[in-house]
Formats: sequence, structure tokens, C-alpha cells
Amino acid sequence: MTTRADSPQFTGPLKALAAALAISFAALTPAIAQSPFSAAVTVNDRIVTYYEISQRAQFLEALNAPGDLLEEARETLINERLQQEVGERFGLLASPDDLEQGMAEFAGRANMNTEAFLGALQNEGIAPETFRDFVAAGITWRNIVRARFGPRAQVSEDEIDRALTLSASDGGAQINIAELVVPITPENEDQIRTDIARLAEELDGSIGAFSEAARAYSAAATGRQGGGLGWRPLSTIPPQLRALLLPMNVGDVTDPVPLGPAIAIFQLRGLDETGFVSPEVTAVEYAQVLIPGGQSEEALVEARALRDEIDTCDDLYGVRPGGFEITALPIEDVPGDISLELARLDANEVSFGLTRANGTQMLFLMLCGRSTELPEGGREEVRQALFQQRLESYAQGYLAELRADAIIDENP
Repeated sequence: MTTRADSPQFTGPLKALAAALAISFAALTPAIAQSPFSAAVTVNDRIVTYYEISQRAQFLEALNAPGDLLEEARETLINERLQQEVGERFGLLASPDDLEQGMAEFAGRANMNTEAFLGALQNEGIAPETFRDFVAAGITWRNIVRARFGPRAQVSEDEIDRALTLSASDGGAQINIAELVVPITPENEDQIRTDIARLAEELDGSIGAFSEAARAYSAAATGRQGGGLGWRPLSTIPPQLRALLLPMNVGDVTDPVPLGPAIAIFQLRGLDETGFVSPEVTAVEYAQVLIPGGQSEEALVEARALRDEIDTCDDLYGVRPGGFEITALPIEDVPGDISLELARLDANEVSFGLTRANGTQMLFLMLCGRSTELPEGGREEVRQALFQQRLESYAQGYLAELRADAIIDENP
């Protein structure tokens, strides 16, 4: 039998439609032996026929959906019978106008009008009623959920503020990278640049090999754990580095990146995006303290003692008057090595992994804070994302209740 997803009618628009729909439905199994119009399932005295299940599975297959389509079709139709029952009870069934508009919008995603879309389906043996029922069920359930839970799912201004705060720290898009950092001096600069460029090519695509190389060669503190920085908010990564990393695939390694008195390569290990709009970090404020001794034990002891004495950057005015500098700069103007070090920190956290003056002075850094700028329309996008999340949560819970209270009799 020819696979419908590969037939000429569906090579273009309906395959594209599958991606747009993002339906996680689950290849059509052998033909059903029972009479097509007998009851496969009875849901509170409402029947689902074998024909309906077969048709819905064919429809999902036409959308290029993977998995066990007959099983997915059966479960979805059971849910739709319950949803239809509630819709009838409260007068929330899809209206003819809503149904016509919904079908047109759905077909439009395949760059077709409704008539052309129905014709393409019929060429695949799928009845027009199958498409209509599918769209009507979705509209009815949307009407039910909004009427029942819409007021409860409203989002306050305080909740938007909190979501934005989280998205600027840990709730927005996040990136997982690893680093291999090598110090350079005027004497070894040319050789180091050549060596690390060759190393970047050798390590490209292998997370294991990058980890081994970081443990062997990286001067950063992360070298001990294979160079991994872990998950960090994408907005905190220096823009220049972000531009290198975002087009890459997991495992890819950057070209060498200058970091002032060092040079580094980075490996992308993951990218996680959420529905929230992450405010763009536009500037950072940070404190710097130079401590004699570089990475000596004495310098580390002094740095740890200073860290334990202060809770915020402002505490430095009392603890170390005149012996520090607080700097506020646009994110693109922060020196590369400092920018990367600050990306590891949350507000009021410290780092003493950098040095200055050829390693003879430790650079104690404290992140005072980040300034963010929300894109135009960002608050409304966050509001809608939160609202939809709540509606989906309520809808899932309500559907589970309906199924738990229903009498469902299934035939093989």
C-alpha cells in the first residue's frame, strides 16, 4: 500500500501543515475486521464507530503524524465525545460560522482554500465530514475551556512582573556551553593561537573529546569538570559570543575567541527556549578589586574573606574604601573575559578566577546587577503565554475528570 504522506497530493502543503500543527499524534495498522459502522467504543451512550477511527487515523496520517494512529484516533475521539456532551449541555458547540472560519484557517496553513483542501483529502479517501468533525471538536473544546476557566486564568500585572524577572534570570531561553580557556602572553601568543585553532577543528562535534581537552589544557576553573558552564540564561551571554553560538548545532565548537589576556573556544551543549519573552540584557554593573598574589593561596584566602564580608557591591564602600572600582557599561563594551565571567554570576555573586598584570594580581569581580530592556509588546506576549499555560492546565485537569466520571465501553 502506498504511504499517504508520500503521495503526490501531500508532498508539499500537508507536510508543511504537520509542522505548523505540532501534533504529537500517534502508522495506520491493518484494516479493521469488524463492520465499519458498528460501535468500537461507547462513551456515556454515545458511540464511536470503527469507520470514524479509521478515517481519523487516515487524516492524521495525511498530516504526516508519526506513531500508532489508530490508537491515537480512538483516544482522541473518546475525548471528543465527552467534550461534545459538555458543549451540548451548556450551549457551547461550534457555530456554523465558527466552523467555516476554522476550516478556512486550517486549510490556509497548507496554502489552500477549504474547497481545495477537502478535495486533496478526498483524493486520499478521507471524507469531508472527518475534517469537519475534527475542526468542530477543537472549536467546541476551546469554547468550553474559555467559558469555564477564562476568568480564573486571568493574569495580574504582578504575575507578569514576576515572570519577566524569572525570564531575565532562569525562566527564559537558556543555553548550555562548555569552555576551554588558555592564557596568552606576547611571547607565546602566535603559537597559542595556531594551536587552539587546530584544537577547535579536532574537537568539533565531540563532547567527550572537548571535555578531555578542557581537563588537560583549560586554565579556567571549569576545566576540572570538562569545561562545562552548565545552563545559563541566554540573555547573560556576551552578545558577540551569543552570535557565534546560536547558529551552531549541539557539539559544534567555535573558532578561537579573544578574551583579553586569554583565548578560548566554546562548545554548544544545549539550547532551551521557552514561550516567554526574555528581556534583553543591555548593561551590567560590576565591582572590581585587585588583590596581589594572582592565584596564590594567600590571594585566595583574602578573596574568600572579602566575599564573606560583603553581601552587595555597596558594602565595599564600608569594607574596602578606596580599594575597589564599580563599573557600569553597555553589555557590548564589557571586556571579553570579564563579560564571560559575569555571565556565570547572579546579582551579588563573586568570582576570583581572572588575573591581571601577567598573573600577578587576582581580579575579584562582583556582579552588582543587570539592566534589561523589554521588547515592544513584550508584556502582552508574556500575559498571553501565561494565560494559555493556565488554560491548558485547567483543560487537562477537567478532561481527566470527565474521563474518570464517564462510562466507557471499548470493543477490541
